[in-house]
Amino acid sequence: MLHPSARYDALTSARHRAFMAPRLIGSLAAFAAFPVYLAMRGAPTAIEVAAFAWLIAPILLSYFLSRTGRYENAQLMSSVALASLVMMVAISTGGIASFAAIWLVVVPIEAALSASRRVVAFASMLALACVGLLAALTGLAWLPASEAAVASHAIFMTFGIASATLYAAGLAFGAESLGRTSVSLLNVEENRYRLLARHMSDVISRHRPNGTVQFISPAAEALVGVQPQRLLGHGLFDRVHVADRPAYLTALSDAARGGEARSVEFRLRRDGARNERAAADFIWVEMRCQPLEAADDRTVPANAETEVVAVLRDVTDRKLQQDALEEARIVAERADASKTRFLATMSHELRTPLNAIIGFSDMMAQEDVLMLDAAKRQEYARLINDSGLHLLSVVNGILDMSKIESGSFELAPEPFAPRSVLINCCNLLALKASDNGVDLITDAPKDLPEVNGDPRAFRQILLNLVSNAIKFTERGGSVTVTAGVEAARLIVRVRDTGVGIAADDLARIGDPFFQAGQTYHQRRHEGTGLGLSIVKSLVGLHGGEMQVQSRVGEGTTVTIALPLDYAPPVAAPSNITTLTPAPRSAPPETLDQVKKSA
Repeated sequence: MLHPSARYDALTSARHRAFMAPRLIGSLAAFAAFPVYLAMRGAPTAIEVAAFAWLIAPILLSYFLSRTGRYENAQLMSSVALASLVMMVAISTGGIASFAAIWLVVVPIEAALSASRRVVAFASMLALACVGLLAALTGLAWLPASEAAVASHAIFMTFGIASATLYAAGLAFGAESLGRTSVSLLNVEENRYRLLARHMSDVISRHRPNGTVQFISPAAEALVGVQPQRLLGHGLFDRVHVADRPAYLTALSDAARGGEARSVEFRLRRDGARNERAAADFIWVEMRCQPLEAADDRTVPANAETEVVAVLRDVTDRKLQQDALEEARIVAERADASKTRFLATMSHELRTPLNAIIGFSDMMAQEDVLMLDAAKRQEYARLINDSGLHLLSVVNGILDMSKIESGSFELAPEPFAPRSVLINCCNLLALKASDNGVDLITDAPKDLPEVNGDPRAFRQILLNLVSNAIKFTERGGSVTVTAGVEAARLIVRVRDTGVGIAADDLARIGDPFFQAGQTYHQRRHEGTGLGLSIVKSLVGLHGGEMQVQSRVGEGTTVTIALPLDYAPPVAAPSNITTLTPAPRSAPPETLDQVKKSA
């Protein structure tokens, strides 16, 4: 008989059943007792017939509720029907002294099951109005006297009290049933929310405005690696990174005062770190907090603290992705800036030798007009040749770097003697060192073992390192090239007493297209800046390492380590470069053999 609107809410359906069941049972029981009453009393009076007929009203009310689902309206009509029945019987049986008058007490009690203040207030006022009306009618003697009622007053009073008690007992059982249903539904809801809080990955917590934790869900154990009880009070605050604690407390305080949701990201110490080598580490957590709204604001004191409910979520992976994207953006911006600077430099490096070639060749073409002698022609030819060689070296450097970056540069390993290659490279650059006023010193032991590698790449590595050192060493300085063997690796060091490299530029030495100094005009030396980039890449292709140590004004030391027996890898090895500032004072190396080229 339940209305469809009440079938899917357990508490509402229980109220509808509690309303209909006693009325249907009571009415049907009264109709069943009517023949017995006739047998004992004989022919009924008109008032008795009206009273029994009135008992059909509860059945109609139950039908009304079943068809419409309007619970409060049914309760109001039930109060009116019961009060009308009581008044009709009481007026006919003695007024306020009637046995039926006691039933007016049941009217507000019955209305209490509605859980509506409006219905209870209406029923109470209705019952009081009926009591006042009966008292007034009895006091003014306006009610007809009934000798039969007076003669059997005690019997009727007993019946009235017993029937009212039974009906009130039925209402009490209904109220108890509703109470049990409410408690059961409350437990079910609590278990449902507790189960939800236990199994959701996000952590739910309740805070005071000062950050004190009042409650935290079991998911906190998976987040920070400790029991939730240890996070109560100031336990969670103590795990927040010191630098992030002001933002953490500010978000909670703003949410409590402002009444709006707040969001903050902070670092939280986690036990049982992801890194097994550490006892603990910090994870990034996003906390969304908002004020906890009371179910009824009228029950909350005006000066009470507003609590805050927060949801915490691990966003470490997202932060790592953001950092990776930011690092990639910075690298891309650096590469773009370096290429821009490289193009600006290349425009000068290419234009200068080309202008020399064009200019001197034009002069040689007009030797009849300019009256050039043999010495001038020879000098111009030498300048054209030098410019062409310089241009060729620039182009070769660009092509080599392009091949290395595209992965098309292939090594041709073969056994070779590194000492002879080293001495030959130094001899080739001896004239350049002499012109710059730089002492070139080589230290290559005669017992250096053979190396299995690409001799052409090894020669290019040495030429680039030594020429770079000579170029950046002031007149009167020195460049020392040493070689040795350590742990099955050939170690070559090129040390100069030149200008050195700034700490900011040191970390990027070896990057393609990078040159120390911000603009071309700040650079006092020519070059494309690809020398160390090519060295770094060639060393990496051999499976070796390169280290750069330098201080401004104290010189630079470049160390390369190459395996004695190079084996082509299945996959291209990653280039591992360690860049560290050099110590302020380094002990001079002992040179077993010193060869000075002038």
